[in-house]
Amino acid sequence: MREWLDAVTEPVVVMIDALALLIIVVGTLEVAVSVVRAMWRPLGAGVARQTWLRYSRWLVAALTFQLAADIVETSVSTSWQTIGRVGAIAVIRTFLNYFLERDVDKDLVEQRQVPPPPGG
Repeated sequence: MREWLDAVTEPVVVMIDALALLIIVVGTLEVAVSVVRAMWRPLGAGVARQTWLRYSRWLVAALTFQLAADIVETSVSTSWQTIGRVGAIAVIRTFLNYFLERDVDKDLVEQRQVPPPPGG
């Protein structure tokens, strides 16, 4: 009975990790294009911050998927060493996710408090 669970779990973990990788690649390419554009036309502080926020959102999404893959992987693991390794990775990803989300939320609050430009 356990064999089918192991057989299903492994490709699911790989697919979720591949999706996380795709999210990271797309977000990184988006930021890379913005950085290359900034070489010819400097970004204003607002545009640079928006670029950082978009990238942070991509990374938060990817970290969430990676954490999901970690949870699936540990659900079928029988080795304490594997559970400990994946658990440590999950803790690191959770902390990264927390701080990225906190930064994004802080910036959104600051944006709401900034008055609109005159004539806008």
